[in-house]
Amino acid sequence: MKPIVVSAALAGLTLGAAQAQTMPAEITEPVTITWYNYNLASAGNGADATRHLIDLFEAAHPNIHVEGVPVPPQNITTRVQADLVAGQQVDLVQVTFNALGFAAEALGAHALEDIVPAAELAANFEGMVQNGLDLGRIDGRTYALAYTFSTPVLYYNADIFRQVGLDPENPPQTWAQIAEAGRVIRDHSDHIPLASGMFGPSAGDWLMQGVLRSNNGGVINADRTAMTFADPASLEAVQMLRDLAQEGILVNLDVTSQLESMAAGNAAMYLQTSAVQGYLIRGAEGNYDLRATTMPGFGDLRPRPNNSGSGLAIFSQDPARQRAAWELMKFVTSNEGYTIITRDIGYLPLRMAVVESPEYLAGWVSEHPLLQPNLQQLSYLEPWTPMPGPNYVQIATTMMDAIEMAVFGDNDDVAGILTAAQTQTQGLLP
Repeated sequence: MKPIVVSAALAGLTLGAAQAQTMPAEITEPVTITWYNYNLASAGNGADATRHLIDLFEAAHPNIHVEGVPVPPQNITTRVQADLVAGQQVDLVQVTFNALGFAAEALGAHALEDIVPAAELAANFEGMVQNGLDLGRIDGRTYALAYTFSTPVLYYNADIFRQVGLDPENPPQTWAQIAEAGRVIRDHSDHIPLASGMFGPSAGDWLMQGVLRSNNGGVINADRTAMTFADPASLEAVQMLRDLAQEGILVNLDVTSQLESMAAGNAAMYLQTSAVQGYLIRGAEGNYDLRATTMPGFGDLRPRPNNSGSGLAIFSQDPARQRAAWELMKFVTSNEGYTIITRDIGYLPLRMAVVESPEYLAGWVSEHPLLQPNLQQLSYLEPWTPMPGPNYVQIATTMMDAIEMAVFGDNDDVAGILTAAQTQTQGLLP
């Protein structure tokens, strides 16, 4: 790992983390922990499901009280950093995988191997998807326990498809097919042809990474030393999105409006994380026929979706609060916890027993085909690539602002916009 310069206050915190005491075997006195959580800040079912998890956990652990701290995902690390410097209690944090390096290297997240007994840690990891566990590791040490996991899904309104003469049994599988279907929807209805979660302050770059990669492009090279989102294959993908926007197929609305449009039945197609599945199901129930298929590809190239998602990281310096945070982590990543997360939010479970066992969701999965594209994409899912160094947020934001301008702006010089932004972000790399 490359060194990162941190403030004196945070340096003291990270030193304290390295000298932390061993957590007790159990909680015998009342303790309160904070849980910085972005699902609690969501507009969909994520907040309700997370509150339900907390209620169930507290009922099973009467000595532990969980104080949920709702924070949008794009603000998690800055909020945690500010609260740590201010001396606020920060115990458990839902860290997006793109921020894991910064959380571990600069903010003092504990490696679980340093605070949890080895046998207990190994027992909890048993049955979890190995690729998911690896997402929370740096140099072989687990700084975040994989928690939520989703893939990009193309939701579509089968009623609108029928209305305009499209076949809902054969949804678009490529971007060219999306363009063809979008023109039909545009010309024969008043509905939004294509909404998406690609752009906006809360969107991040995870979905865009998958779009560019699916055309054999990318945002950064393999060793994360050179930005590549203005390279030919990536440029071609962004130009395709601009063409869709110019044709009135891809709409330019804020991310919340696009989600609500799909939930209300006003959008025909919607490319977004499977994490909104529960919210969309609730909106569609009794109103329209909601369906889903895999992320679109380019021509004969297989789509290359990457994951979104998060891990849970412990920041507590107090051993009792470390134990309480670990107990909460174990509960929400148990079969019971993932049953709620998968059924009520739409994330993939990192324990396959949840979808394979009749004791949990095997029957439910067979009755809910919306989950199938997610499960199908697991076999060829690729990691969400984090931007390196302390400027990781600025790099991703600058890149996404430029791509959004290239797609929706008045300037037709897509190559010029992306090249300028690529040069700027290259200068922000460590």
